[in-house]
Amino acid sequence: MSAAKPKLFFIGVGNMGNPMAANLVKTGYPVTVFDVSRAKAENLISLGATWVNSLAEGAAAADVVMASLPGPVQVREVMLGEQGVLAHIKAGTTVIDTSTSAVELVRELVALANNKGVNFLEAPVTNAVDMAALGRLSIFVGGDPATFEKHKPIFDVIGEKIFHVGEPGNGATIKLLTNLLWFVSAAAIGEGLMLGAKAGIPLHTVWEAIKSSAGNSWVAEHDVPSIFAGHYDPSFSLALCCKDLGLINGIAKSQGYDLPMGGMAQQLFQQAMATYGPEAAELHVVKLLEERVGHMLRP
Repeated sequence: MSAAKPKLFFIGVGNMGNPMAANLVKTGYPVTVFDVSRAKAENLISLGATWVNSLAEGAAAADVVMASLPGPVQVREVMLGEQGVLAHIKAGTTVIDTSTSAVELVRELVALANNKGVNFLEAPVTNAVDMAALGRLSIFVGGDPATFEKHKPIFDVIGEKIFHVGEPGNGATIKLLTNLLWFVSAAAIGEGLMLGAKAGIPLHTVWEAIKSSAGNSWVAEHDVPSIFAGHYDPSFSLALCCKDLGLINGIAKSQGYDLPMGGMAQQLFQQAMATYGPEAAELHVVKLLEERVGHMLRP
C-alpha cells in the first residue's frame, strides 16, 4: 500500500502559483489554499482544493507549506509576520518557497525555520505560465539534500527539469542569473527586429532567421509573438522585472563587482516602468524603442 500523500498548504495562487496548485490537486494531493484574493482560488476550489481564511490556520494543519509570491517583501511578510507561517507551523513540517526571493532572506528563513524544527527549501521556478500549466517548469532547489529527496514527488508534479543546486541561497542565485539573461535578451530582441523591419525585410522572415541562428534565445522563441500581437506579454509585469534586476545587481555587488549588462537592462526596464506604469507587461521595454523610432513591430 502506498503512503498517503502529505497535506499541502499553498499560499499565493496567481499567475504561477495557480497552475502549480492545480496540478497538485489533479494528482491527488490534499491541497489547502490561501491568497489575498479568494477570487484567484475559485478554480482550485472547484477542482477540490480547500480554502482557508488565514495563514495561521493553513500552516498549523499542513505537512508541507508551499508559497508562490511576488518577491522578498511578500515572502518576509507571509513567513515572519505575527500571523505568518513560522509563527504557527508545527515542528517536522517542510516549507517549499517557489518565489523569486533574495539570497540573504532565504538564508535568514532557513535559519529561523531550523530553530523551530522546520525544514525549509527554496525552490524558485522558471519557464513561464504556459509551462507551469503543463507541469514542465524548471526548478532550482537549495537546501538540505535529504529534505529535497523526500519531497521530490512534489517537484516531479510541477516541474520537468529539477536541479538541486546546493546551499540555501543558491536557488535564488541561479534563478536570478537566468532572469538576467532573459531580461537582457528582452531588451535586445526589439533592436534585432527593428533592424530587419527598417531594412524592409518581412518581420516573419526576420523572426525565423533569428530562431535559426546563433542569436536564438528563449525570448526569440517564446516572447516575439507577444510583441507582434501588441500585448507585450502581460503574464509578467515591469514591476517584477525591475524587482528582479535590483536583486540581480545586488548579488553582483555583494560579490564585489558590477554587471555592465545588468545595469543597462535595469535602466531600460526602469525607464519603461516610469513611462508605462508598474503593471505594464514585460516587453514594454520593446515599445520604448518602437515609439522612439516611430515604427511598430507588427507583421
